[in-house]
Order: sequence, then C-alpha cells, then structure tokens
Amino acid sequence: MLTKEEKNWAMLCHLSALLGFVLVPSANVWAPLIVWILKKNDSPFVDEQGKESLNFHISWWIYIFVAGAMAATIILIPFAAILAGFVYLLGLIYTIVAAVAASNGQHYRYPFTIRFFQ
Repeated sequence: MLTKEEKNWAMLCHLSALLGFVLVPSANVWAPLIVWILKKNDSPFVDEQGKESLNFHISWWIYIFVAGAMAATIILIPFAAILAGFVYLLGLIYTIVAAVAASNGQHYRYPFTIRFFQ
C-alpha cells in the first residue's frame, strides 16, 4: 500500500516537468531529475515514476529536436511546424495524465518513450 507522501512525490516527479513547458526551457528534464535524485531511495514507486518522467521528457526533447531539424529544409517547414506543435501538446497532455495517475497510486508508463533509465 502506498502512502500519501509517496504518491505526492511521484506526482511531483511529473508535475515538476511542467516548468519546462511554461517557464524555463529544459526544466522538464532537470526538475524531475532533481526530485527523482532526492527521493528515489525512499520509495520504489517514486523511483519508478521519476525514471518514467525522465525517460519521457528526454525523449520529448529528441522529438522536438527532430522537428526543428526538419524545419532546416525549406520543403519540410510546414510539416515541421505541425509536428512540433503536436509533440508539444502531447507532451503537455501526457505529463498531466501521468501526474493524475501517480496521485492515484497507479503505475503510469508514458507512450512513445525511449527507455534510457530502467
């Protein structure tokens, strides 16, 4: 049975990533990293959800980079703009869904994620 504190820290692993969507670029990677490093040894659930958040947001940066690289070619600029917007929106939505799942004590796995941390 998970404690309220474990659920809250796991949720914070996901919600801290929202800083990167609205305030500080790249905070969607380093903010969950800080929370994960601080609490990974306290709870297996927080450890798991912290890795999930990191894996997804590192993958998200790769997808945004690919969209930006596509914009470097004149022919692909419209497609790159649509792709970047789509990736941004999905990142925001999946982050909120993951935070809600973690607050309910559910083991959430992000889709479209490269698993850097196991």
